[in-house]
Amino acid sequence: MDNLSNEEKAAIILLALDEARAAEVMRHLRPAEIKRVGRYMSRINTIPAETINAVAKEFINIAREKGRMLAVQQQTAKNIVARALGDKEAENLFSDNTFRYAIDNPIVDKLRDIDPKLLLEFTKTEHPQTIALILANMKPDSAAVIMENMSPAMQIEVTKRMASLKSVPYEFIEEVAKTLEEELLSSHIEGQQMGGVRLMADIINRLSPATESAIMTALEESDPDLAYQIRSLMFTFDDVLKLDDKSLQEVLREVSSEDLAKALKVVDPTQREKIYRNMSKRGAEMLKEEIDLLPPTRVSEVEKSQRAIVDVVKKLEAEGKVILSRGAKEDEFV
Repeated sequence: MDNLSNEEKAAIILLALDEARAAEVMRHLRPAEIKRVGRYMSRINTIPAETINAVAKEFINIAREKGRMLAVQQQTAKNIVARALGDKEAENLFSDNTFRYAIDNPIVDKLRDIDPKLLLEFTKTEHPQTIALILANMKPDSAAVIMENMSPAMQIEVTKRMASLKSVPYEFIEEVAKTLEEELLSSHIEGQQMGGVRLMADIINRLSPATESAIMTALEESDPDLAYQIRSLMFTFDDVLKLDDKSLQEVLREVSSEDLAKALKVVDPTQREKIYRNMSKRGAEMLKEEIDLLPPTRVSEVEKSQRAIVDVVKKLEAEGKVILSRGAKEDEFV
């Protein structure tokens, strides 16, 4: 009981309530508090009855009705957060890699909402392992901003360290939190799982094509196995054009015509034909016209639209509506 944080106790109490009442309680919490409590809720699989009794005696009857263990489904936690924050925020929260891997420290928590530009100078003088820990606790888009501003050598070093992050000693996390608090943002923490190849792939997916290519090329030379693992989890706009017709049609129903036109502006006309073939004749003609009428467009805007389409594909994959072929080897369908 003594080793439970306040957030853990709150999560246990909320999970013992019905979803409507728990959501009503959460509406009175600040967004950052909801995220911290929600993270614990998503991790809990079972709650021993004695723990519930110790945390809140008023829920003894609920615990007894459910037996010695109170089973907790992740969907229950997600539903509660959705009622408090809305469906979109809950979906973002529970699908975010940093949400699953992040450490639980109020100071480090602030990294998820900080402007990445504020960290640029700080990370220039820090050890690669410290930078890896910091980036592992940021949103992938924000982490990508910082990586874009690193030297090529540092990009490779941090990539390797992030991809291999497993558990982090209490003392190291405490030291990083203290440094952040002292230098930027104005501790009872156990080592936890974070970072990893999947998070690194997510961040590299958000880098500019030039930076992504440089990092992956260097990795393939220095650590081919790691490069393969990362690439197998990556999905780029080029891969969108390789989708089967049925999956591509699903994607086209979800993306905006503006993003599609910008994304295709730099694509070879012959490759665009696959897109046109999977649209109605009228829709294809309208898209061609929209592409032709586009004014000179910044490369960054084109890349932003391409990333938006990739994000749609990943969402559809998570929903089971499209099937992606990942990795270097071509997977056959039978």
